[in-house]
Amino acid sequence: MTTNAVLLLLLSLIIASGLSYFQYFYKAKTKSNVNLILAFLRFLSLFGIFILVINPIITRKTLEIIKTPLPIVVDNSSSIVDLKANEMGLELYKKLSENKALQEKFDVQSYRFDSDFQQSDEFDFKGTQTNLDEVAKSLKSIYKNTRFPTILITDGNQTTGNDYVYSFDATNKVYPLVVGDTTKLLDLKVVQLNVNKYAFQKNKFPVEVFLQYSGNKNVKANFSISQGNSVLSKQSVSFSPSKKSMILSVLLPANKVGLQVFKATISSTEKEKNSYNNTKNFAVEIIDQKTNVAIVSAIDHPDIGALKRAIESNAQRKVTIVKPNLVNSLQDYNILILYQPTAEFKSVFEKNKLAGINTFIVTGTNTDFNFLNQQQSNLTFKMSGQKEDYLAEFNSQFNLFAIENLGFENFSPLQNAFGTVTTNGTVSTLLSSKIRTIETNSPLLAFAENQGKRSAFLLGENIWKWRLQSHVDNHSFEKFDLFVDKIIQFLASNASKKSLVVNHESFYNSGEAIEISASYFNKNYEFDEKARLTISVSNIKTKQTKNYDLLKGNNSYKVNLDGLSAGAYDFSVKELNSKTSHSGHFEILDFDIEKQFVNPDVGKLSQLATQTQGKVYYPNQVDALIQTLLESENYKAVQKEIVSKTPLIDWVWLLVLIATTLTSEWFLRKYNGML
Repeated sequence: MTTNAVLLLLLSLIIASGLSYFQYFYKAKTKSNVNLILAFLRFLSLFGIFILVINPIITRKTLEIIKTPLPIVVDNSSSIVDLKANEMGLELYKKLSENKALQEKFDVQSYRFDSDFQQSDEFDFKGTQTNLDEVAKSLKSIYKNTRFPTILITDGNQTTGNDYVYSFDATNKVYPLVVGDTTKLLDLKVVQLNVNKYAFQKNKFPVEVFLQYSGNKNVKANFSISQGNSVLSKQSVSFSPSKKSMILSVLLPANKVGLQVFKATISSTEKEKNSYNNTKNFAVEIIDQKTNVAIVSAIDHPDIGALKRAIESNAQRKVTIVKPNLVNSLQDYNILILYQPTAEFKSVFEKNKLAGINTFIVTGTNTDFNFLNQQQSNLTFKMSGQKEDYLAEFNSQFNLFAIENLGFENFSPLQNAFGTVTTNGTVSTLLSSKIRTIETNSPLLAFAENQGKRSAFLLGENIWKWRLQSHVDNHSFEKFDLFVDKIIQFLASNASKKSLVVNHESFYNSGEAIEISASYFNKNYEFDEKARLTISVSNIKTKQTKNYDLLKGNNSYKVNLDGLSAGAYDFSVKELNSKTSHSGHFEILDFDIEKQFVNPDVGKLSQLATQTQGKVYYPNQVDALIQTLLESENYKAVQKEIVSKTPLIDWVWLLVLIATTLTSEWFLRKYNGML
């Protein structure tokens, strides 16, 4: 408490005493015990009011010892069990976490990880994925601006996420404690299969196969791809201590329409400890039609290449780029993309009046808008010769098809002529335009459907910048390409609107996230946030059925079906209020990525230790690890002074005391006839 506060309290004490004495004893006719009690009550009331006004603060100083954090992170994935290292992992964890010397020097924290990272001291080793990159990100977030060591009890075999070697903070040492048998065993492995999800009937589709060998002698093996009891491809391969990997390219026939499941197998006469990784299943959906898209443009522009790459990311699409004066026939095309049309496009528009092909019109600074007004009636353009940059604003009520917001508001502006755009008839706007922060109430990306013919309009050039920005944000073109694919899919179909739209993959791998999303629209084709969606999933072989509720997300309903065993499934999504339903089919392929390993990845863990200036240790060296941490001068505890300031008296109780004393004084005066 400060000197000023003490002096004010003494002054308050004197003033309260003086006022109490003046009221009840100065020139008083009688000086009874009642006057003494009343004077005391008045003193308490006045002194309490003065304390409330002064509000004296008591300052306390305490010293706190802050220890360096020591996260002990344990790999909780099932590969630890497959390598028969789960008991050793638990033993190492207990020895480290219960060490008194470590507890005295460090703030020991326990974590576990598989696909996720969480604080825990219980481990079941049932994780279906291993993500060491997530460990690095989480530790950086938890111990921001802190220097600390990390003990990593793991086999180092990562199955998902970015390369973890360079993900950890280089200034904080990582000490990997390697579990699992490091003895090199003979092992043949199908590492990876690259194949398109779709192929076309009566064609051949390529399969790229990566094979790997671990061992110290020459080995001959057979590689085959089969479907059911039929072997579609077979060849001999050879490995040696100097040749431990091989890439094969195989062409397979696409004879049957629908989802086709294949099995790639490598085998030899040698005995292997792990034969599970000798086989890998994969699936391809064989389709009997292909969407041919023509991009008609009289100019060269980066947008054309970006659109072509985005559209052809789906193997069902084929893009042809053609000049308007070279378009002789439209019979070979399913969709026309008319890029910045001018009077040169007149013959194309006239031919399309007879062909009735759905169009995607992209405008820009080279577009002839007067000509465009003459050729279509969905939008009316009143444009000037001045250029303008238009930002995008996502319309969450858009309902022609399910689409997520890619962060359009953060994308660079598209360039178009300045002016006004008026919509005519039924036009649905996915993206509206803004000039800086001013809304124009005009569309930037819009769709129209009249008498069975569909049209799309993108009012601005430089969409190639959007594709690059999407790659920067997501480290992949996938989301942007899917956005373009949704537009092409809308234009490729003339089917009427559906109130229930369900999105799912045809097949999934075991251990992957199995997510099905759905959107339900009311009679006005507005997204219905009060819909009640359920899904019934039935295993075709066992007939076992499970029911789930779909949970509302951002303009869609989603369900996660993780935990289903490998097999073929039929499902039905139903909206309970309207009884609307949608049926579908998917397959889960038998593949456990955590069973692909026979040894811990000592090489990667050694790289990680070198990158962070740490050191790799093995189970028999745990005492040396403990000694290294205890002897390190880099991790000393810090003594911190904590200053806490609290009021001398809680103001609530002080108010209660003042009210009580004033009330008691009033009743006592009333009782003695002094009022």
